[in-house]
Amino acid sequence: MRPLFFLCLAWLVCGAAVAEPQVKVVPLDPGDKSYLPLLQGPPETKSFHSGLVILAPGHAVGVHTTGANEEMLIPLDGEGELRIAGRAPIPIKPGLITYTPSHTVHNVVNTGSVPLRYIYITAKAE
Repeated sequence: MRPLFFLCLAWLVCGAAVAEPQVKVVPLDPGDKSYLPLLQGPPETKSFHSGLVILAPGHAVGVHTTGANEEMLIPLDGEGELRIAGRAPIPIKPGLITYTPSHTVHNVVNTGSVPLRYIYITAKAE
């Protein structure tokens, strides 16, 4: 749990919550060959960060915001929820990509019986 704690601290940035964040959940269909833009604009490699999170069953990343960064979660294994205050939990599982806008307070919780593994990607939104 200690490495996860430090990983979470590395991307914990304080900020104000947005009243109605526009959260996107995109199903992945291997047969669909169309292009689906999730983040528009040129790459911002100076602000682009990513990493792998492995979250044990019943554990949570902790309530946080990515500040001025927007965030995508790409689940690899397991099941969980993206929780944003005032909204229904959003499922996290392979085949769905979630998007969270900047300045949105949220949490990721493993609701399954196996480790939840996902890749997070953040990029400066403003």
